[in-house]
Amino acid sequence: MGRLDGKIAIVTGAASGIGAATARAFVREGADVILTDVQDEKGRALAAEIGGDYQTQDVSDEARWIALVDDVVARKGRLDVLVNNAGVFMGATIEDTDLALWNKVIAVNLTGVMLGCKHAVRAMKANPGGPAGSIVNISSITGYVGLANGAAYTASKGGVRLLTKSVAVHAARAYKTIRCNSVHPGAIDTPMNQAAFDASGDPAGMRTFFSALQPIGRMTTPDEIAAACLFLASDEASSVNGAELLVDGGWLAAPGPI
Repeated sequence: MGRLDGKIAIVTGAASGIGAATARAFVREGADVILTDVQDEKGRALAAEIGGDYQTQDVSDEARWIALVDDVVARKGRLDVLVNNAGVFMGATIEDTDLALWNKVIAVNLTGVMLGCKHAVRAMKANPGGPAGSIVNISSITGYVGLANGAAYTASKGGVRLLTKSVAVHAARAYKTIRCNSVHPGAIDTPMNQAAFDASGDPAGMRTFFSALQPIGRMTTPDEIAAACLFLASDEASSVNGAELLVDGGWLAAPGPI
């Protein structure tokens, strides 16, 4: 018996990295998964491989959220889990951050999460049998500490951390059995981080540097983040609400430079 048997789940940003690992884990544990992304070729290929559905989605577009959630409910009958994973990183200090960069990062990383929460709650409160569901928002350790070269990114992830708490309190008070929690990765071995390493001019050196920042001596894997998402999505976490789950190899327990 799988830990998510019978559950209908949406995972955003599911074509690669944390989203892909989470989609795989959810399907393996019995969930019916709808993968969304803007990387259509990768997303469709993964959905075909693991037996999920794929839909193109710009998470900053509310009309697309409405259409996606309505389609899932119409075809599947309910929505049990949403993982708000889609995100972008555009490195810039506050002095180098122009409005276009700021708006892009906030639109995807924070507004996209807000819209996902809003429309997931709309669906989950109407589930057959009564309100029920779990929302998992992917934040970052930069939801706690500032990244000098990521003003917009840090702001967006800090926003996700506290938005999660607002959603959690509202949903619990209004519906009792709809939960919302956040996961906070440290340095993760994902294509997004590899792109940042490549852009640095010293990919190997950057990988070594970020591995050394984590007391466990290595970067965390997407599968390890997926395991945290799986726990929060499952009924095992039925009393976990508004929580912040750090999966950072102990980075913030023994902080170094960021």
